[in-house]
Amino acid sequence: MNIDLTVTNPAFSSVALTVGQLNLAIARSIEQGLSLVRVGGEISNFTRAASGHWYFSLKDKDAQIRCVMFRGRNQALGFAPKEGQAIELIGVVSL
Repeated sequence: MNIDLTVTNPAFSSVALTVGQLNLAIARSIEQGLSLVRVGGEISNFTRAASGHWYFSLKDKDAQIRCVMFRGRNQALGFAPKEGQAIELIGVVSL
């Protein structure tokens, strides 16, 4: 039995997306659905780049996400983050 996916799923096309087009579609979907979020977790894999940006993971028992805090923002922060520290942050989700 053949099923025409263009009928059952209008997002499916006979023309393949490029990887870049797929990433752009995913990023738009995420960024439109989650403009600004507040999330809590534990700092992991914290590094300070030569640029002044901070890179780290925010994790809990179920998952982790990669984060960046740009130099202009982290200079105004009143503390230095530490590995394993529990924090809450407000940020923009992007891909």
